[in-house]
Amino acid sequence: MTEPREITDPEALRALAHPLRQRILRRLADSGPATSTTLAKALGENTGATSYHLRQLAEHGFIEEAPELAKGRERWWRSPPKDLRFPERSRQTPEMRSLLDEMHNQQFAADLELFAKFQAERDQLGEWADAVPFSRGSIRVNGDQLLEFFEEYMKLLKRFQPSEEDAAPGARRVLTRFIAFPAPTPREDPED
Repeated sequence: MTEPREITDPEALRALAHPLRQRILRRLADSGPATSTTLAKALGENTGATSYHLRQLAEHGFIEEAPELAKGRERWWRSPPKDLRFPERSRQTPEMRSLLDEMHNQQFAADLELFAKFQAERDQLGEWADAVPFSRGSIRVNGDQLLEFFEEYMKLLKRFQPSEEDAAPGARRVLTRFIAFPAPTPREDPED
């Protein structure tokens, strides 16, 4: 199981929050190891840009080289398992807040796009068309209990993240998302 890594270095956060680097990370997670050339083609970018951004991600430990795949001078990159965490908002600098807010907005937009693609393809997915467990709920907890709830969720998530070689027959990558936030405080209508 991957140990949590809290990102507190603003340089590392800037490297992670860059929009093209987010796209590169998603592509590596979706399709597995790749070279700067294959990523450039898949993302509609030039090889120089993807090569530069891959090096920036590697410098901060978000990706790593896969030397066993290299032939000649080509460099292959992969996204190893990771559990990235960020400081509580009260511990963030204004710059960190801005970077994280922008990164989360990008990630939410990408998630909505992926769900729309799934919906468009759903009728052609056979048994996987039914594979959308869904729950909306709420819990009543204090801050410590919410953290405990999240850590239990992370343990469960990691339990179901075997390597591709160790996955069950017929297994495929399934996207999971977790978000919890305090319900807005009800406001009384001034007319009442």
